[in-house]
Amino acid sequence: MKRTPLAAIAGVATGFIKGAGTLEPLDMVARVAADALADAGLRLHEVDGLFAGMQTEFLSTLSIAEYLGLKPRFSDNNRLGGSSFLVHTQQAALALEAGLCDVALIVYASNQRTALGRLQTSISGTWSTTEAPYGARFPVSSYALCAARHMHEFGTTRGDLANVAVSARKWAQRNPEAFSRDPLTVDDVLSAKQVSSPLGRHDCCLVTDGAGAIVMVRPDRAKHLRRKPVHLLGAASEHWHKQISSMQDLCSTAATVSGRRAFEAARMAPADIDVVQLYDAFTISTIMLLEDLGFCPKGEGGRFVSDGHIAPGGSLPVNTNGGGLSFGHPGMYGLFTLIEGTRQLRGDCGERQVPGAGTALCHGSGGAFSSQVSNILATEDALRG
Repeated sequence: MKRTPLAAIAGVATGFIKGAGTLEPLDMVARVAADALADAGLRLHEVDGLFAGMQTEFLSTLSIAEYLGLKPRFSDNNRLGGSSFLVHTQQAALALEAGLCDVALIVYASNQRTALGRLQTSISGTWSTTEAPYGARFPVSSYALCAARHMHEFGTTRGDLANVAVSARKWAQRNPEAFSRDPLTVDDVLSAKQVSSPLGRHDCCLVTDGAGAIVMVRPDRAKHLRRKPVHLLGAASEHWHKQISSMQDLCSTAATVSGRRAFEAARMAPADIDVVQLYDAFTISTIMLLEDLGFCPKGEGGRFVSDGHIAPGGSLPVNTNGGGLSFGHPGMYGLFTLIEGTRQLRGDCGERQVPGAGTALCHGSGGAFSSQVSNILATEDALRG
């Protein structure tokens, strides 16, 4: 069965996960953009489509274009939280297909750990006037609420949550770029300081610096560039709420729809996916998203991860770079799911490489489980079914 790609990823780059030093975010963008273009065999002056959502630059594409000396024909500053970049690929594919641009650059950078030493957000004021009187901590308390409900409704345990963190760390130990590579056990996770019950310190994503970039082109052009292309086969987004108090079912997200629509566009099913890259802002994120995307039945995500399925050697490799829990989390992680998915399909991952990986599902979750965006990637061989 021949599958038709929407667009192709021709180059990727990451940097500064272990520290940006004195560099500012725009400096970091310039460096990873240059690296991603070199990876593709393209030059900066060829970029005519620009996509970004920086925390420190509200008018992100205007600032980046000016800094890089670009004059884009098409740009998108879409903001759906950390999932924004998986919408950028969808918008870039549409712009490329329509001839509105020829080379699309998607970029992000943050020096929040070096500059602030804490989680940085572009959200000003109170996230939710409804929730503020209760002293909730954004965003961890929102995810803690979902975790508590999942535990009540399905019998999920803190040990199940801990196994998500331990699996991510085992992958990170195979990734030299990962920020956290020290051994981590279930007992370490369970005994760590509580942040927002039932979530402890290791149940929460890291606070790091970091930058990433992706270069996209039309599929016909990708065949003639430096690296073997990775194709975008399906992309879909869905959002149902902003604040957690407006979430109708604390155990079910809009990924139930975005995933289904992305699979339909790609003419695939969960069983066809070789590697999964999820936005694991918190350990409950991995469990709920695996369920909602169809990789295990609703309510069985905790047992699924505790049985070792997502760890190295398991049946479903998940977050093979270490994810936001152990690789890095520079404010927003979504772009890094796409970069790791691309690297796995190109066979660039060294010790953590999943043998024969031909398909990847990359998924972003923004806000408080608010926006859900699914992308399905495939190699040239996988297009033929």
